Order: sequence, then structure tokens, then C-alpha cells
Amino acid sequence: MCGNIPQKVGKMILSAENIKKSYGGREILKGISLSIAKGELKVLIGPSGAGKSTLLQCLNFLVMPDEGDVWLEGKKVNHAKKRDLYAFRQQVGMIFQDFNLFDHLSALENVKIGLVRVRGMDKKAATERAMAELERVGLSNHADHYPAQLSGGQKQRVSIARALAMDPKVMLLDEPTSALDPELIGEVLAVVRDLVANGMTMIMATHQIGFSRAMADEIIFMENGLIVEQGPPLKILSNADCERTREFCSRVTDLYGEAERA
Repeated sequence: MCGNIPQKVGKMILSAENIKKSYGGREILKGISLSIAKGELKVLIGPSGAGKSTLLQCLNFLVMPDEGDVWLEGKKVNHAKKRDLYAFRQQVGMIFQDFNLFDHLSALENVKIGLVRVRGMDKKAATERAMAELERVGLSNHADHYPAQLSGGQKQRVSIARALAMDPKVMLLDEPTSALDPELIGEVLAVVRDLVANGMTMIMATHQIGFSRAMADEIIFMENGLIVEQGPPLKILSNADCERTREFCSRVTDLYGEAERA
């Protein structure tokens, strides 16, 4: 690692130590450690294949790491116990690139299903909560629409509403705008921006440099399964210690621009 800026002090919500993962003998993660404090937004950047998506999935145990440990609010997660794992996943929401909605369910039903089946809420209370979350992401008037009737940006906002309905302590966002047309990116980033403003704790992989510069507490540059450099946005994007970090940030800024700056 070229540079390591001290993280701001605060109550640590999620921590990971020495996360390793290999597929077919190829190391995808080579020992990643990070932590995030309450209310922080940390952004993961790096080239394709850097390990960003795998790291997020390991943090939520959707992919089981080969080595390493994860703590939620200071308590080590015992992923071998199904009850503990299910309880952990309820508190760590995951937003995917490709939305992962149920095509046969309406927007309302997609948000509501976890409340009924996982949280055990009665249908009336679940409906009220689901509608409240759809209202929060600006989609209450699309509650009865099915995914096929929604734009990509609307689908992603439904998936965010679904995660929010579970009252997560942390949200992990895996390039939530990468599958969207450029004109739809802004509506999803506006929802994320609102979540930041309201104190949601988030780790987000993205190439949206302008958004990251304006909103992130820390940017983490990954490559080849390692954290190369991390620090405040201004440091990483404008004055990074590592030549490779500077090179990547320059290229991704040229490619994506900074039109999405808050």
C-alpha cells in the first residue's frame, strides 16, 4: 500500500480483517482489511477484476471467504451458524448491479416479501412499510408496476427500497449504476445522496468519480485483490501517493467525467 490515511474516529459498525478468496487457484482477494464507522460512505474504485464485487459479497457472506473474519458492531460473525448468518444479513443490505428483483412480483410485493417471510410482519403492516420505502425512493406511484414495466433506474430504486425496509445498519452497493443508461444514473445517485445525508452507513463500488469526490468520506483504490491506497477523496483523486492510483483516477475521470458531481 502506497498511502494509508488515518480513518476518522467514530463507532465502528462493520470491520473485516484479512479477507482472502480464490477461485480455481486464482487469488481474487489477497488479504483485505477495512472498517467503516457509523454514518460513513466509503467508495471502492479500481479496474475490472480488482476484487471489488467479490469483497462486497464476502462482507455479506454471499460468497464465503477462504480466510478472514467480519465483525458487526464489535461482534464477530459466526457464519457457520445459520441463525447468526441470517440475522447478520438482515442488518447488512446488498444492492446489486442487476437489481435482482422478482419478475413475477410488483414493486410493492418485491419490497414487501422480505418483511413478511424474513421479519414475520403481518401483511397489512408489511404493506404500509413497503409503501413508505417506495415513497422514500420516489416510486409510490409505481407500486403496482412489475419489473418489466420499470426503467433500469426505477428497478434499482425498488431494490434500494427493499433493502431499506429491513432496517439495515450497513448497506453494500455493488456498482449500482453500471447497468443504467447515462440519463438514468442521476436518479439512483440522488437516492444514495439522500441516504448519505440521513446518516446511512454504506460501502459502495462505483466509477462515478464526481459523486465520490463530493460525497465519500474515504476512497479505497483496489487492484489485483489488494488495497493499493486509501484516503479522503481530495487526496486520492487529486494527489495520490501511488503512481498507479493517479493513473487510474486520471483515466476514469476522462472516461466518465464529473457531470454527476453533487
